[in-house]
Amino acid sequence: MIAPLEELLSALSRLPGIGRRSAERIAFFLLAKPEEGRRLAAALAGLDQVTRCPQCGNFATEGLCPICRDPERDRSTICIVARPWEIAHLEKTGEYRGLYHVLGGLISPGQKVGPEDLAIEGLLSRVRAGGVREVILALEPKLEGDLTAMHLLRALKPLGVQVTQLAQGVPVGRDLESADELTLGRALKGRRAL
Repeated sequence: MIAPLEELLSALSRLPGIGRRSAERIAFFLLAKPEEGRRLAAALAGLDQVTRCPQCGNFATEGLCPICRDPERDRSTICIVARPWEIAHLEKTGEYRGLYHVLGGLISPGQKVGPEDLAIEGLLSRVRAGGVREVILALEPKLEGDLTAMHLLRALKPLGVQVTQLAQGVPVGRDLESADELTLGRALKGRRAL
């Protein structure tokens, strides 16, 4: 195989979820449609403009991200997420109008990720600056998310801010019999009055 094509296959194969066979399909598609290859190359080159918001850690292109710049956002609530792309999922709901804070991961002793490796101090500084009444933990419902939530709760409680967590439970459209015990248990604990 020619060197430029092999280099493209190698680069594509390193992307998550793309094996050698998928990389070949993508590469051959781009060879068959050069205009799509140019469009992809331009989009990839544009990623050089993407930075991180110095306030919340979200993706941005100039200084503060659009959410932190928006004067209409509720500045009394901060929703904590592990990674920037999780913000987009929450924004699609249209249910939340506050600010965000990206930790940059979750506490994971097995991966040697401790609290000092996350953007926790930046969060505490934002809360200490005043005006924040509620911090919402939107962390993955797994061991690492629970460890991170416990650490954040201990750090935030002395600051007098209310700490809440996203409700967890049975997904819409699923039967109770297909939900595992942990999910059902969390759904019962997170029940609310009607």
